[in-house]
Amino acid sequence: NLYKSIIMANSRYEYVRKFESSDSLLPNCWIVIRVDGRSFHRFSVEHTLEKPNDHRLIQLMSESAREVMMNFDDLCLAYGQSDEFSFIFNKNTNLFGRRSSKLISNVCSLFSSSFVFHWNSYFPTIQLRYPPGFDSRAILYPSDKYLRDYLSWRQVDCHINNLYNTCFWALVNKSNLSVREAEFKLKSTVSKDKNELLFSQFGVNYNELPDVYRKGSILYWKLENSADFTVDSSTKCKPNRKLIIAHCDIIKDEFWNNECRIFDSK
Repeated sequence: NLYKSIIMANSRYEYVRKFESSDSLLPNCWIVIRVDGRSFHRFSVEHTLEKPNDHRLIQLMSESAREVMMNFDDLCLAYGQSDEFSFIFNKNTNLFGRRSSKLISNVCSLFSSSFVFHWNSYFPTIQLRYPPGFDSRAILYPSDKYLRDYLSWRQVDCHINNLYNTCFWALVNKSNLSVREAEFKLKSTVSKDKNELLFSQFGVNYNELPDVYRKGSILYWKLENSADFTVDSSTKCKPNRKLIIAHCDIIKDEFWNNECRIFDSK
């Protein structure tokens, strides 16, 4: 009787599924899932993170991204800087039927839980004061050029923000300027002015700072013992591949021609 009641209940109320909207993403497009930290300015203050860059946080973000890359075979690349990471799915992926809500929620939830799970490994002396939050969105790019331009945009953003923050915190921490005074001093300055300020006042050559701060982090798969790199998520045979974490220029062609061959898929 209980089984019969369950069947009848399911049949009676199953109509509510019709209210679900279809959110399958367009085929033959690169899918980018970008994960962003929510209110991370407050988070960095509450957890006394180092400025302008806390290497422990950068490592934790990369470790969280590594967990995501290892769990979804159709992810071919991830790029991260500051409190964000962009994950790129193959153009021909059919994971979760390409449903936007499924892709967004799975990537974001795994990244978030990994961030908390690995926190103590990178911040053993700092206890989490409250649960960190991340939001995410899905973006489609129909061509290789558009995807490369997107990644170039994020890396340029990394450079602009890091150059500003390096100057800002040098003025605050080393010249004892107030936040408002530092903001006023940097107002209307261009990259050349900021580079000159760092070198003349603090003896810092910006171009000699670690690449991870200036260029962000790139995670990508590289085939081992093979000169060919082709992307084909339909095959059941996974090639021998190694997950690489690099901090290099992804705007120029060299990286795409010699290292990450995701655009070689047929």
